[in-house]
Amino acid sequence: MIELRSLSPDEWPVWRELRLAALAEAPYAFGSTLAEWQGENDREERWRARLAIPGSYNVVAVGAGGRALGMASGVPDERPGAAEVISMWVGPEARGHGVGDLLVGEIARWAAADGNATSLRLSVMPDNRAAIALYERHGFRDTGEPGDLLPDGVRRELVMAKALDPTRA
Repeated sequence: MIELRSLSPDEWPVWRELRLAALAEAPYAFGSTLAEWQGENDREERWRARLAIPGSYNVVAVGAGGRALGMASGVPDERPGAAEVISMWVGPEARGHGVGDLLVGEIARWAAADGNATSLRLSVMPDNRAAIALYERHGFRDTGEPGDLLPDGVRRELVMAKALDPTRA
């Protein structure tokens, strides 16, 4: 049984453990790097601030024995009427067991229930076929907008979005 649990800034150690694991295990999947969150940047106040982004919703998937299996955040987008999925990751041992579906569905539910969001957006690495397939299963489509430039200086992140139905929140 998998349980979804919302995190407060006081639960920053749980988020820290998952985020560092995500950046170490799947560096190809994120715009941030492990080095940017380690060393002198690995500070409690920084982790607390990450979980305290105004209007954010931070959730972890917890499995048997209380083991954290994955994570995702929803944050208000700069565009009116939009929210964004960020920091989405599922640990390798939990992949293929519906954890990603639960996390994406929960962030969509949160965004629609807020009442202010009519669309949910995200950025994904263009070569991350498994993540793209997950998002497409949940109704996300390529917006055609240019995403952030990748470190190679040529390719860009893929920007995807889906409409939200507040009546289904």
